[in-house]
Amino acid sequence: MKFLKLPVLALAGLFTAVSCAPTGQNTTVPVNGTTEASTDRLVFCHFMIGITSNRQSAADYDDDMRRAKSLGIDAFALNIGVDPYTDTQLNFAYESAARNDMKVFISFDFNWYNTGQASTVGQKIRQYGSLPAQLKVDGKVFASSFAGDGLDINQMQSAAGTEVFFAPNFHPGQGNFGNIQGALNWMAWDNNGDNKAPSAGRNVTVGDGDKAYVNALNGKPYIAPASGWFFTHFGGEVSYSKNWAFPSDLLWYNRWFEILNLAPRFVEIVTWNDYGESHYIAPLASPHTDDGASKWVMDMPHDGWLQMSKPFIAAYKNGDKSPDKYITEEKLIYWYRPTPRNINCDSTDTTMDGSPNNSSGNFFRGRPNGWESLQDAVFVVSLLKSPGTIQVASGQNSQKFDAPAGASAFTVPMGVGQQKFALVRDGKTVLSDTSLKDIVNTCICGIYNFNAYVGTVPAPSTIDKLGPAGLSALQQGLRVSCPTNTLGLGSVASATPIPTPSPA
Repeated sequence: MKFLKLPVLALAGLFTAVSCAPTGQNTTVPVNGTTEASTDRLVFCHFMIGITSNRQSAADYDDDMRRAKSLGIDAFALNIGVDPYTDTQLNFAYESAARNDMKVFISFDFNWYNTGQASTVGQKIRQYGSLPAQLKVDGKVFASSFAGDGLDINQMQSAAGTEVFFAPNFHPGQGNFGNIQGALNWMAWDNNGDNKAPSAGRNVTVGDGDKAYVNALNGKPYIAPASGWFFTHFGGEVSYSKNWAFPSDLLWYNRWFEILNLAPRFVEIVTWNDYGESHYIAPLASPHTDDGASKWVMDMPHDGWLQMSKPFIAAYKNGDKSPDKYITEEKLIYWYRPTPRNINCDSTDTTMDGSPNNSSGNFFRGRPNGWESLQDAVFVVSLLKSPGTIQVASGQNSQKFDAPAGASAFTVPMGVGQQKFALVRDGKTVLSDTSLKDIVNTCICGIYNFNAYVGTVPAPSTIDKLGPAGLSALQQGLRVSCPTNTLGLGSVASATPIPTPSPA
């Protein structure tokens, strides 16, 4: 995405011990189909409208709505800027949500809005607040933001002409939490307190952020973030150059357990379709335009993370601390980067040329800032109804693990070559597959690609691919040839036997 994420405040001085005990099981139902009662736990997912200008009708949103709803997501947070197509796409999204029994709300992106536009924000809320798909909480029109500290809340409320449940991404110590109804914490990744990966002596965990927000909110509802990854790699070929990564590895798995223990009123998944920062969980085929992210997104599906979230979302909504009893289908979810982190792509990488714009302070040449924080490993999550043995072969590295019933996570050192996975019980293979994506020791498309490839066993019935619009900027800035949509074109056998592994 071209959205330039604003630097976050250093939170280290704001941490105060707070109680985040579970609030009990949800026993309330929506009122009149549009208003969520005060004890409901809701899951949102951040949806970038800024890359959807190629959608031609509400039907182009139907698959997103149905897919999200089937996993337990209650509403999309529709991130908007001030593009000429914004209202067209908002109307499409609201129409699709209504006919698919989903809810939506507007999230104002203050990379494009400014804090002097409180009336403009309120007027936009008024424009959409009465539509059938609008999320309402406690009888109020729900709205949020990315950033926006300093917005005049009273002026916004007045312009909206209705009561607004405003839960913006204000920051503890900067934004005024007195007049808001809740707040979103965007920082879903461990960081250094200044929007980069942790460094020596500077590690602000996601849990630290939870504590800072809960303390600042003083009993008001908290929107806790959940994300699977962060990597962005825009060079001088675009005006919004940025190149960094946050430590991610087993983040998606570990964060959901943190959320089950924290038990906030709301959770927001970051994001549905921000391909540019690699934290998407939507299919690659979800209609969108290409801001240049196709260089590291092509052939890198993340849908497995969406599937993995289903039992965790169910557990969260029921006040449970474990997803185990909500597992309805046995599955392995695995992910890894496509190359070892020490690979040298300096001679061909897109960040090495020209004089990129670094007004944001987010641009670095070569490997992404924070690359050292990521392990060279393959990560596997098992969702099992009964115990079994998990076998993993990453190149020449083969290991097996005794997995109990429920959700478990395992890590295997990364090996160049094919990636193979199996579930075995009583000496019989129950599930087995070989990934369509090898780990290679070459620079794919010539660049440093620190995105994650996510797969599942059983594998999906179709191969997820970027469409033509999602590939339109692929060649821009590349210095080597880059074949498109190569998954499934090789000779990978889906049931290749896994070598006999050594004990973990």
